[in-house]
Amino acid sequence: MTPEPVIQTTGLVRHFGDLTALNHLTFEVNHGEVFGFLGHNGAGKTTTIRILNGVLAPSEGSVRVLGLDPIADGPALRLRTGVLTENPSLDERLTARENLEFYAELNEIPRDKVQSRIDQLLADFELTGRDREKVGGFSKGMKQRLALARPLLHNPELIYLDEPTSGLDPVAALHVRQLITRLSIEEGRTIVICTHNLVEAQRLCHRVAVLEQGELIALGTPAELARKFGHRQRLEIEVDADQRDHTLAILNKMKGITATLGEDQHVSVLGAAHDRIPDLVKSLTDGAVRIYCVTPAEPSLEEVYLALHGEQEEIL
Repeated sequence: MTPEPVIQTTGLVRHFGDLTALNHLTFEVNHGEVFGFLGHNGAGKTTTIRILNGVLAPSEGSVRVLGLDPIADGPALRLRTGVLTENPSLDERLTARENLEFYAELNEIPRDKVQSRIDQLLADFELTGRDREKVGGFSKGMKQRLALARPLLHNPELIYLDEPTSGLDPVAALHVRQLITRLSIEEGRTIVICTHNLVEAQRLCHRVAVLEQGELIALGTPAELARKFGHRQRLEIEVDADQRDHTLAILNKMKGITATLGEDQHVSVLGAAHDRIPDLVKSLTDGAVRIYCVTPAEPSLEEVYLALHGEQEEIL
């Protein structure tokens, strides 16, 4: 028996006066999935999260989260979810530990478990030893790490993360990505990420939803979206060193093809649709080019996103 989706929305609409922030949004999020929302500022990502967590009511449509109605069952639902907002909203007059203790009380964590749970998260986010310091003196990265620890205090089943690696150095960002993967794969948590970081979304998300002006314009795995919307197949071709110029001359005569020499001295080809690859290879072999390797590269999520929004960028 297939388990019920963690999140189900049908025809979700939200108006703010004359502005339609969400326009008939329908999607599902499955148990243990890392699900990404992508879109420009104002696309409707934050509004969607607020409705899913019962902070806003929809103007039309239906929504169920963890089997509950977010508006009718809001307090019960929020005890089972964790939220990292884009602005951490920490109390900078309090210490790191005091911030976490306050949040633990709001989420009804048993008092005998609070300190051990806080100690674990402080260690996980490399804040041990700084927990008695006031947050106002923390760096941006330290504040972000504390803000990430906070929604995990009560071991929520469903976690919403808005730009989770914003302000983090590369090592700390890697740690957060590893944490997200562990929460999903090893612990079966469901995670919804709002992000502008397309490379990160491609690494982390099982599926992504692309929003534009409140409408869902694409939904699927990064690979599915790449096949559907990534119109420009990229290839890396390894040939004899003394035939590189000859190879470039052959390829650049082909309609719609752009070939350049990459930093690794392989020939990089942009514009070859998947079904044109055999003909492209034949043209090279007919030209007596010795080919050692042809490696197709699926369009990245960044290329898909640009294609969906009508942007053009030469990415070689």
